Amino acid sequence: MESLISMKAKLLVVDDEADMLNLLKRSIGEDLDCHVETALSGEEAFRLIERKPFDLALVDIRMPGMDGIELLERIKQVDPWLTVVMMTAYGVIEVAVESIKKGAYDFITKPFDQDDLIRVLRKALERSRLLRENLNLRKRIKEEDTFQNFIGVSPRMQKVYDTIQMLSKTDVTVLITGESGTGKNLAAKAIHALSHRSAKPYVRVSCPTLPENILESELFGYKKGAFTHATQDKKGLFEEAHGGTIYLDEIGDISPSIQTKLLQVLEDKEMKPLGQTKTICVDVRVIASTNSDLRSKMDTREFREDLFYRLNVVNVEMPPLRERKEDIPLLVHHFLDKYCTKFNRKKKQISSDLMQLFLERNWEGNVRELKNTIKGAVVMAPEDWIRIEDIGWHRFTESQTSPTDELSALPYREAKQRVLKRFNVNYISNALRQTSGNVTKAAQQCGLERQSLQQIMKKCGIKSIDFR
Repeated sequence: MESLISMKAKLLVVDDEADMLNLLKRSIGEDLDCHVETALSGEEAFRLIERKPFDLALVDIRMPGMDGIELLERIKQVDPWLTVVMMTAYGVIEVAVESIKKGAYDFITKPFDQDDLIRVLRKALERSRLLRENLNLRKRIKEEDTFQNFIGVSPRMQKVYDTIQMLSKTDVTVLITGESGTGKNLAAKAIHALSHRSAKPYVRVSCPTLPENILESELFGYKKGAFTHATQDKKGLFEEAHGGTIYLDEIGDISPSIQTKLLQVLEDKEMKPLGQTKTICVDVRVIASTNSDLRSKMDTREFREDLFYRLNVVNVEMPPLRERKEDIPLLVHHFLDKYCTKFNRKKKQISSDLMQLFLERNWEGNVRELKNTIKGAVVMAPEDWIRIEDIGWHRFTESQTSPTDELSALPYREAKQRVLKRFNVNYISNALRQTSGNVTKAAQQCGLERQSLQQIMKKCGIKSIDFR
């Protein structure tokens, strides 16, 4: 089949009047700089659509034989993503409204003004472009070998995957570092799942959520009578994890006394439950994580130096989302699919302006923040397209989304255009710099089609030769 990717958009115009077809083909092709094909009947148009892809179909409603409504219905059966604009005579608007209900994007009434027609078609082509990009992203998500529930193909994440695979073949203690929301828990699960211990228990302990006395008894267990209310023996989590893996989440928050006992377990593979005189041998792999700077805590004696080096046999550093922005489109569409399904919502799309702002944002809460943003948008957005106003951008800091004093004096649309152009220049220039001016590689890194990237470059006056 002919490639969906071409330099010019492809339009199909369908009308039973030859003179109208010739006029539309000439005027549309010139004004929109696109490739235009024509069909004199619904039957001929449908045969063309079955053989080759189009970005947009402009269809007359009233035609002999297969009329526009029937053609629309058949188009939606073979290519539900094809954008269709209907043409109708003045006075039969109710038929055009029916076509919208059956899946047409828009309609225009004859006789129409050329500027109005081009405006409608330009909007329809933009919708078609976004739909195709969304489909390509979803296809990439399905085709990529997703690694242990991670979504991301950036070089930083590929390095994480390689490290996890190497670590899974050993039993070494691992310290996973990274900001909150970067996927430290996923990394710990992946190491366990790929290891020879995968059939044994995986026990996660959220260290900050438990007070010191409770955390100690939870980790190491206790004997009946060890303290008030200890009415029976309790097996500790280390013992529960025997043969498997224990994951100590946010270990930087544990107290010095528990650090001492943990060090003993790491050194001797033994532990002593509260109230018991004999030690218990445990065969447990320890994985720990932290979003704290443990070296700074060592300087202030909040964290034991010997424990740090016992934990930090191998370090897995999880990159923040702002350092792997090329993964943002993949993550966005993954979460869209997930929450539309979960909440039984019709499939939604992200507007181009919103996606650009997603790429611009620093995401202090990382993937978790992005996930929750999409989750809320799926619930709250009233339309199929999620736009900026649907996600509460007023919550974001001024440095990230609000206009500066210089911009605030401008009209909203002009200020927005300046901010987006500044972002495009910075983001695309950085991508071209990283790929030494290779436009194809830069487009892949950005999650864009090559044609789309070239259009942005042309609009912003960016030349690839400047980065070679």
